[in-house]
This record gives sequence, structure tokens and C-alpha cells, in this order.
Amino acid sequence: MVTIKSFPSLFKSLAILAGLFYVLSILGCQSEKSPEEVTKQFWQTLAQGRIENAKDFVTTSSQHLVNLQDIDQHSTIQIGEAVIEESNAMVQTTLMRHKKQVTFDTALSLEQDAWKVDYLQTQMNISMLPLEDVVKSLQNLGGVFAKQLEKQLPLIQKEMESLGDELKNQIDEFGRSLEKPQNPNTNTNTKKPTPGSI
Repeated sequence: MVTIKSFPSLFKSLAILAGLFYVLSILGCQSEKSPEEVTKQFWQTLAQGRIENAKDFVTTSSQHLVNLQDIDQHSTIQIGEAVIEESNAMVQTTLMRHKKQVTFDTALSLEQDAWKVDYLQTQMNISMLPLEDVVKSLQNLGGVFAKQLEKQLPLIQKEMESLGDELKNQIDEFGRSLEKPQNPNTNTNTKKPTPGSI
């Protein structure tokens, strides 16, 4: 039986229980980190040389690949906005690698409802950087070639017109030479057939 004296302690217990439930629900919501947060924490931890701690942010299948070769120690990390497609995300990442600033996409996957860095895919993205430099160089070379061709185009057009005019003059001259009658008195060294030789 509930007495009036026990009612305040019951109310106090319910209030504590409700408060505890509220705190746990807030902590539960905060434990889900965004792809950007996971990316930044992963690269910062790796830049500090703490490989084992960095592996906590990586998918189970790619933890064995984590190394310090992909980032300079104490590198400054800049993170872009995540592009999320279902259970995968890409976060543009800029950091120092081999004393050179590089930008690539850090790949993430949902693993047990938490974002984790897919380090295998991220390494493939990093390995494509030299190829991107080659493509950019070819694009620049193509641009330079196009500009040079554009500058030379008037000269090429003039040469083509001149060549066309010269060809037309030669054709006209050839046509006139065909129109001239042949002189019948000209000796062309033709022999008349002798009778009976045919």
C-alpha cells in the first residue's frame, strides 16, 4: 500500500529515472558521428602518429592497411562537405603528403550503424593523384596547342587561299593549252602503213 509519506520518495525516484533516461538518449544521439567528423578525427589521429587509435575510425576489413605514409606528421587537415549515397560517403580531404598539399576523397562506409573510413578505397583515391596530374598536364598542353593554332589560323588561311589561287591558274592554263588547235604540218613521226602490211 502506498502511503502519503512514501509518495515524495516515489516521485523523486521517477524524476531521477526520467532524468537518467533523458541523459542516456542525448549521449546515444551524440555518439553517431557524421562522415565529416569521422574523417577529420581519423586523419588528425594519423597525423599525430597514433596508428592504433586511427584504426578505431576505419572499417574492419581495411584496418590492416593503415600506415603513416599517406600523411605528413602534424599535417593540417581540411575537410569538405560529405556526399552521402545510401551506406557510402565521400568527404573531400586536403592535407600534406610528402611535403606537398594534396586533395582527394576519403571514402566511408556504414559499419554497424557508424561511419568508418574505407581505407582501401581511400588509398585507391590517393593513388590516382599522379594520374590526375598527367591528365591536367595534357589538358594544359591541349590548351596551349589550341591557342597557338588559333594564332596561326589567319596565316594558314592565307596560305590555303594562295595555294587555291595557284592551283586555279594552273588548271586554267592547262585548259587553254587543250583548247589550242594542233598544227597539221607538224611532223609527229607517224609512219603511214605500207599497203598489204596490215
